[in-house]
Amino acid sequence: MKSFSSRLICSCAIFCAAVPMFTAHAAQAASAPSDRQVKVQVNDELLKFPEVQPYIDDKGIMQVPLRVLTEKLGYQVSWKKQADEIEVTLVNKQQSILLVTDQQQAIVNSKKISMESSPTVYQGNTYVPLRFITETFGSPIEWNEANQIAIVDVDGKSHKPAWIAPPPPPAPKVAAPVVPSVTEQIVQTANAYMGVRYVWGGTTPNGFDCSGFVRFVYQAKGIDLPRTSSEMHSEAGTQVTDLKAGDLVFFASKTVNHVGIYLGNDRFISATTSRGVAVDSLSSSYWSARYVGAKRVL
Repeated sequence: MKSFSSRLICSCAIFCAAVPMFTAHAAQAASAPSDRQVKVQVNDELLKFPEVQPYIDDKGIMQVPLRVLTEKLGYQVSWKKQADEIEVTLVNKQQSILLVTDQQQAIVNSKKISMESSPTVYQGNTYVPLRFITETFGSPIEWNEANQIAIVDVDGKSHKPAWIAPPPPPAPKVAAPVVPSVTEQIVQTANAYMGVRYVWGGTTPNGFDCSGFVRFVYQAKGIDLPRTSSEMHSEAGTQVTDLKAGDLVFFASKTVNHVGIYLGNDRFISATTSRGVAVDSLSSSYWSARYVGAKRVL
Protein backbone atom coordinates (compact mmCIF):
# COMPACT_ATOMS: atom_id res chain seq x y z
CA MET A 1 0.00 0.00 0.00
CA LYS A 2 1.46 3.33 -1.06
CA SER A 3 1.85 6.28 1.25
CA PHE A 4 -0.61 9.11 0.75
CA SER A 5 0.47 11.05 -2.35
CA SER A 6 0.36 14.79 -2.73
CA ARG A 7 -1.46 14.18 -5.99
CA LEU A 8 -4.34 12.48 -4.21
CA ILE A 9 -6.26 14.65 -1.78
CA CYS A 10 -9.14 12.86 -0.05
CA SER A 11 -12.00 15.25 0.59
CA CYS A 12 -15.29 14.88 2.39
CA ALA A 13 -18.74 16.38 2.76
CA ILE A 14 -20.02 17.99 5.98
CA PHE A 15 -23.74 17.50 6.17
CA CYS A 16 -25.44 16.11 9.26
CA ALA A 17 -28.35 16.83 11.58
CA ALA A 18 -26.33 19.39 13.55
CA VAL A 19 -25.40 21.25 10.39
CA PRO A 20 -28.01 23.30 8.48
CA MET A 21 -28.48 22.79 4.74
CA PHE A 22 -26.05 24.94 2.79
CA THR A 23 -27.53 26.86 -0.11
CA ALA A 24 -24.57 28.72 -1.66
CA HIS A 25 -23.28 28.54 -5.22
CA ALA A 26 -20.67 25.80 -5.53
CA ALA A 27 -19.12 23.22 -7.80
CA GLN A 28 -20.81 19.99 -8.75
CA ALA A 29 -19.87 16.86 -6.81
CA ALA A 30 -17.50 15.77 -9.55
CA SER A 31 -16.66 19.25 -10.82
CA ALA A 32 -14.09 21.87 -9.93
CA PRO A 33 -14.59 23.54 -6.51
CA SER A 34 -16.48 26.80 -6.33
CA ASP A 35 -15.07 30.18 -5.35
CA ARG A 36 -17.09 30.34 -2.14
CA GLN A 37 -14.68 30.47 0.80
CA VAL A 38 -15.50 28.12 3.68
CA LYS A 39 -13.35 26.95 6.57
CA VAL A 40 -13.03 24.04 8.97
CA GLN A 41 -12.18 24.25 12.65
CA VAL A 42 -11.37 21.44 15.13
CA ASN A 43 -12.20 22.52 18.67
CA ASP A 44 -10.52 25.97 18.86
CA GLU A 45 -8.03 25.42 16.03
CA LEU A 46 -8.67 26.64 12.48
CA LEU A 47 -7.34 24.04 10.04
CA LYS A 48 -5.02 25.06 7.25
CA PHE A 49 -5.31 23.31 3.90
CA PRO A 50 -2.09 23.80 1.91
CA GLU A 51 -3.15 21.99 -1.28
CA VAL A 52 -6.91 22.15 -1.80
CA GLN A 53 -9.52 24.22 -0.01
CA PRO A 54 -12.93 23.33 1.43
CA TYR A 55 -15.89 24.28 -0.73
CA ILE A 56 -19.63 23.76 -1.00
CA ASP A 57 -21.07 21.79 -3.91
CA ASP A 58 -24.26 22.44 -5.85
CA LYS A 59 -26.22 20.18 -3.49
CA GLY A 60 -25.32 22.38 -0.54
CA ILE A 61 -22.79 19.87 0.84
CA MET A 62 -19.50 21.12 2.21
CA GLN A 63 -16.49 19.31 0.74
CA VAL A 64 -13.38 19.21 2.94
CA PRO A 65 -9.88 17.78 2.27
CA LEU A 66 -9.95 14.54 4.26
CA ARG A 67 -6.24 14.09 4.91
CA VAL A 68 -5.76 17.27 6.95
CA LEU A 69 -8.89 16.62 9.03
CA THR A 70 -8.34 12.91 9.67
CA GLU A 71 -4.67 13.35 10.54
CA LYS A 72 -5.74 16.05 13.00
CA LEU A 73 -8.14 13.51 14.50
CA GLY A 74 -5.34 10.94 14.87
CA TYR A 75 -5.95 8.75 11.81
CA GLN A 76 -3.37 7.51 9.36
CA VAL A 77 -4.41 7.74 5.72
CA SER A 78 -3.24 5.47 2.92
CA TRP A 79 -4.50 4.52 -0.51
CA LYS A 80 -4.02 2.08 -3.33
CA LYS A 81 -5.40 1.67 -6.81
CA GLN A 82 -7.28 -1.48 -7.80
CA ALA A 83 -8.12 -1.51 -11.52
CA ASP A 84 -10.31 1.57 -12.05
CA GLU A 85 -11.05 2.01 -8.37
CA ILE A 86 -9.19 3.69 -5.54
CA GLU A 87 -9.22 2.29 -2.02
CA VAL A 88 -8.69 4.74 0.86
CA THR A 89 -7.91 3.41 4.32
CA LEU A 90 -8.22 5.37 7.59
CA VAL A 91 -6.70 3.76 10.66
CA ASN A 92 -6.33 4.64 14.35
CA LYS A 93 -6.10 2.55 17.53
CA GLN A 94 -9.85 1.90 17.63
CA GLN A 95 -10.95 1.79 14.02
CA SER A 96 -10.05 0.77 10.52
CA ILE A 97 -12.16 2.34 7.76
CA LEU A 98 -12.01 1.24 4.12
CA LEU A 99 -13.55 3.43 1.42
CA VAL A 100 -13.73 2.48 -2.27
CA THR A 101 -14.61 4.87 -5.07
CA ASP A 102 -17.99 4.30 -6.73
CA GLN A 103 -19.16 2.05 -3.91
CA GLN A 104 -21.82 3.32 -1.53
CA GLN A 105 -20.72 1.07 1.31
CA ALA A 106 -17.69 1.41 3.57
CA ILE A 107 -16.14 -1.21 5.79
CA VAL A 108 -15.66 -0.13 9.41
CA ASN A 109 -13.87 -2.71 11.55
CA SER A 110 -14.95 -5.45 9.10
CA LYS A 111 -18.60 -4.28 9.19
CA LYS A 112 -20.33 -2.88 6.10
CA ILE A 113 -21.83 0.59 6.60
CA SER A 114 -24.03 2.37 4.03
CA MET A 115 -22.97 5.87 3.04
CA GLU A 116 -24.93 8.88 1.82
CA SER A 117 -23.10 8.65 -1.51
CA SER A 118 -20.15 6.78 -2.92
CA PRO A 119 -16.65 8.28 -2.97
CA THR A 120 -15.80 9.94 -6.26
CA VAL A 121 -12.60 11.09 -7.91
CA TYR A 122 -12.03 14.37 -9.69
CA GLN A 123 -8.60 15.30 -11.04
CA GLY A 124 -6.88 12.96 -8.64
CA ASN A 125 -8.91 14.08 -5.62
CA THR A 126 -11.11 11.58 -3.79
CA TYR A 127 -14.26 12.95 -2.14
CA VAL A 128 -16.33 11.07 0.47
CA PRO A 129 -19.37 12.15 2.52
CA LEU A 130 -18.29 13.43 5.93
CA ARG A 131 -21.71 12.60 7.31
CA PHE A 132 -20.53 9.02 7.40
CA ILE A 133 -17.05 9.95 8.63
CA THR A 134 -18.28 12.20 11.44
CA GLU A 135 -20.84 9.63 12.56
CA THR A 136 -18.06 7.05 12.59
CA PHE A 137 -15.67 9.34 14.47
CA GLY A 138 -18.43 10.41 16.86
CA SER A 139 -17.58 14.13 16.70
CA PRO A 140 -20.52 16.58 16.44
CA ILE A 141 -20.28 19.46 14.01
CA GLU A 142 -21.54 23.04 14.26
CA TRP A 143 -22.02 25.30 11.26
CA ASN A 144 -21.26 28.97 11.87
CA GLU A 145 -23.14 30.77 9.13
CA ALA A 146 -21.82 34.29 9.83
CA ASN A 147 -18.19 33.24 9.33
CA GLN A 148 -18.78 30.22 7.04
CA ILE A 149 -16.97 27.78 9.36
CA ALA A 150 -17.72 24.13 10.11
CA ILE A 151 -16.60 23.50 13.71
CA VAL A 152 -15.80 19.88 14.60
CA ASP A 153 -16.28 19.49 18.38
CA VAL A 154 -13.89 16.62 19.03
CA ASP A 155 -13.94 17.30 22.78
CA GLY A 156 -17.75 17.36 22.83
CA LYS A 157 -17.86 21.04 23.82
CA SER A 158 -19.28 23.95 21.83
CA HIS A 159 -16.63 26.30 20.41
CA LYS A 160 -16.64 29.83 19.10
CA PRO A 161 -15.33 30.43 15.58
CA ALA A 162 -11.56 30.84 15.48
CA TRP A 163 -11.82 33.20 12.51
CA ILE A 164 -14.08 36.19 12.06
CA ALA A 165 -15.04 37.15 8.53
CA PRO A 166 -14.19 40.76 7.65
CA PRO A 167 -17.19 43.01 7.09
CA PRO A 168 -18.22 43.43 3.47
CA PRO A 169 -16.83 46.50 1.75
CA PRO A 170 -19.11 49.51 1.89
CA ALA A 171 -21.30 50.01 -1.11
CA PRO A 172 -19.87 52.58 -3.51
CA LYS A 173 -21.36 55.99 -3.09
CA VAL A 174 -23.56 57.00 -5.97
CA ALA A 175 -23.55 60.68 -6.65
CA ALA A 176 -26.99 62.20 -6.50
CA PRO A 177 -28.17 63.30 -9.93
CA VAL A 178 -27.70 66.99 -10.55
CA VAL A 179 -31.10 68.59 -11.08
CA PRO A 180 -30.92 71.78 -13.13
CA SER A 181 -32.30 74.88 -11.46
CA VAL A 182 -35.55 76.37 -12.74
CA THR A 183 -33.54 79.07 -14.47
CA GLU A 184 -31.38 76.47 -16.20
CA GLN A 185 -34.48 74.53 -17.20
CA ILE A 186 -36.02 77.69 -18.67
CA VAL A 187 -32.88 78.31 -20.74
CA GLN A 188 -32.70 74.66 -21.86
CA THR A 189 -36.36 74.64 -22.88
CA ALA A 190 -36.03 77.89 -24.80
CA ASN A 191 -32.96 76.65 -26.68
CA ALA A 192 -34.80 73.44 -27.59
CA TYR A 193 -37.11 75.42 -29.88
CA MET A 194 -34.35 77.18 -31.80
CA GLY A 195 -35.40 77.66 -35.42
CA VAL A 196 -39.17 77.21 -34.92
CA ARG A 197 -40.86 79.47 -37.46
CA TYR A 198 -42.56 82.77 -36.63
CA VAL A 199 -46.38 82.81 -36.78
CA TRP A 200 -48.39 85.87 -35.85
CA GLY A 201 -50.44 84.93 -32.78
CA GLY A 202 -48.64 81.56 -32.59
CA THR A 203 -48.40 79.94 -29.17
CA THR A 204 -47.23 76.38 -29.96
CA PRO A 205 -44.12 74.73 -31.42
CA ASN A 206 -45.93 74.73 -34.77
CA GLY A 207 -45.19 78.46 -34.81
CA PHE A 208 -44.59 81.24 -32.25
CA ASP A 209 -44.87 84.97 -32.06
CA CYS A 210 -42.53 86.61 -29.52
CA SER A 211 -44.85 86.68 -26.49
CA GLY A 212 -46.39 83.30 -27.41
CA PHE A 213 -42.89 81.76 -27.32
CA VAL A 214 -41.95 83.31 -23.96
CA ARG A 215 -45.28 82.40 -22.38
CA PHE A 216 -45.04 78.80 -23.69
CA VAL A 217 -41.54 78.30 -22.25
CA TYR A 218 -42.49 79.62 -18.80
CA GLN A 219 -45.80 77.77 -18.70
CA ALA A 220 -43.87 74.52 -19.23
CA LYS A 221 -42.27 75.22 -15.83
CA GLY A 222 -45.50 76.20 -14.11
CA ILE A 223 -45.07 79.97 -14.39
CA ASP A 224 -48.03 81.84 -15.90
CA LEU A 225 -47.36 85.08 -17.78
CA PRO A 226 -49.68 87.57 -19.52
CA ARG A 227 -50.34 86.93 -23.20
CA THR A 228 -48.75 89.99 -24.86
CA SER A 229 -45.30 91.58 -24.56
CA SER A 230 -46.78 94.91 -23.43
CA GLU A 231 -48.81 93.17 -20.69
CA MET A 232 -45.72 91.27 -19.54
CA HIS A 233 -43.78 94.54 -19.37
CA SER A 234 -46.45 96.30 -17.33
CA GLU A 235 -47.77 93.46 -15.14
CA ALA A 236 -45.23 90.66 -14.68
CA GLY A 237 -42.23 90.42 -12.34
CA THR A 238 -39.88 93.07 -10.99
CA GLN A 239 -37.85 95.52 -12.99
CA VAL A 240 -34.08 94.85 -12.85
CA THR A 241 -30.91 96.32 -14.29
CA ASP A 242 -28.43 93.57 -13.28
CA LEU A 243 -29.54 91.02 -15.84
CA LYS A 244 -29.48 87.29 -15.05
CA ALA A 245 -30.37 84.28 -17.18
CA GLY A 246 -34.14 83.81 -17.28
CA ASP A 247 -34.99 87.50 -17.08
CA LEU A 248 -37.43 88.92 -19.62
CA VAL A 249 -35.97 91.57 -21.92
CA PHE A 250 -38.24 94.08 -23.68
CA PHE A 251 -37.96 96.10 -26.84
CA ALA A 252 -40.10 98.89 -28.25
CA SER A 253 -40.87 100.87 -31.34
CA LYS A 254 -42.71 103.75 -29.61
CA THR A 255 -44.53 101.11 -27.46
CA VAL A 256 -43.32 97.73 -26.17
CA ASN A 257 -43.82 95.23 -29.00
CA HIS A 258 -41.18 92.53 -28.50
CA VAL A 259 -40.01 90.28 -25.65
CA GLY A 260 -37.27 87.70 -25.27
CA ILE A 261 -35.52 85.59 -22.62
CA TYR A 262 -32.07 86.64 -21.44
CA LEU A 263 -29.51 83.80 -21.67
CA GLY A 264 -26.48 85.53 -20.15
CA ASN A 265 -23.30 86.91 -21.72
CA ASP A 266 -25.24 89.68 -23.47
CA ARG A 267 -27.39 87.17 -25.41
CA PHE A 268 -31.14 86.64 -25.50
CA ILE A 269 -33.50 84.33 -27.37
CA SER A 270 -36.79 85.34 -28.95
CA ALA A 271 -39.17 84.57 -31.80
CA THR A 272 -38.23 86.96 -34.62
CA THR A 273 -40.24 87.65 -37.74
CA SER A 274 -37.27 87.09 -40.04
CA ARG A 275 -35.55 83.97 -38.55
CA GLY A 276 -38.09 82.42 -36.21
CA VAL A 277 -36.73 81.51 -32.76
CA ALA A 278 -33.16 82.80 -32.72
CA VAL A 279 -30.43 84.10 -30.41
CA ASP A 280 -29.23 87.69 -30.69
CA SER A 281 -26.95 90.11 -28.88
CA LEU A 282 -28.40 92.88 -26.70
CA SER A 283 -25.57 95.13 -27.79
CA SER A 284 -26.21 94.74 -31.52
CA SER A 285 -27.08 98.02 -33.22
CA TYR A 286 -30.64 96.87 -34.01
CA TRP A 287 -31.65 95.54 -30.59
CA SER A 288 -29.70 97.98 -28.42
CA ALA A 289 -31.55 100.86 -30.09
CA ARG A 290 -34.92 99.30 -29.15
CA TYR A 291 -34.07 97.88 -25.68
CA VAL A 292 -36.28 99.36 -22.93
CA GLY A 293 -35.46 97.20 -19.89
CA ALA A 294 -35.77 93.87 -18.17
CA LYS A 295 -38.02 92.20 -15.56
CA ARG A 296 -37.35 89.22 -13.31
CA VAL A 297 -40.15 86.67 -12.95
CA LEU A 298 -38.19 83.79 -11.32
